[in-house]
Amino acid sequence: MDELELLKKDWDKSSTNYPNLNNEQLYKLINKKSSSIVKWIFIISLLEFSAWTLISFLFDGAESLEKMKSYNVEHIFYPLTIFGYLVLFVFFYLFYKNYKSISATDNTKMLMEQILKTRKTVKHYVIYNLLFVYISIVLAVYIELTNNPETQSMLTSIESEGANNIYILYLTIIGFILLAMAVVTVILLGIYFLIYGLLLKRLKSNYKDLKALEKAI
Repeated sequence: MDELELLKKDWDKSSTNYPNLNNEQLYKLINKKSSSIVKWIFIISLLEFSAWTLISFLFDGAESLEKMKSYNVEHIFYPLTIFGYLVLFVFFYLFYKNYKSISATDNTKMLMEQILKTRKTVKHYVIYNLLFVYISIVLAVYIELTNNPETQSMLTSIESEGANNIYILYLTIIGFILLAMAVVTVILLGIYFLIYGLLLKRLKSNYKDLKALEKAI
């Protein structure tokens, strides 16, 4: 059991007249731990960004990517990529700002507000990543359907056999897209729970400790 947990245990057993010095010690430890957690959130987000960037470079010459480039869809691909990086940089700035704010906070109420703000920022970050993947999947399927000569030839052939057949095909494609989104959601949420979820759980615990501390002071 670490120093914070020992102080919390003693503090919970104490009377309402528990020495103010111990309250200050507890506050400082919560502040320090919260600052450390937010710092790790910032570091992990940078590592995640670096990992995805490295993967994109490693697969830059992949057959599927080269095939996509041959469709001349730079007007879709590049703006989407630039937008994605810009939004990520905004989140990096927010994570760093939250870390600096918590580190400089010496007020219980402000620290509680910063913890809530950090948790909200991380949730928005996860939601953004999921939405970006969803949009990418839909665009990739759309580009394949409208630019691949073999796919267009197949669609024409199926349509010539009857209107119902093409509708069934489109419903199948939609089902495939929804299935892909579901799989991606499960995988990403699983990863984010292991990485960010545990850190957010610790922040939530710190927030509860601060609420109890504020009532005791």
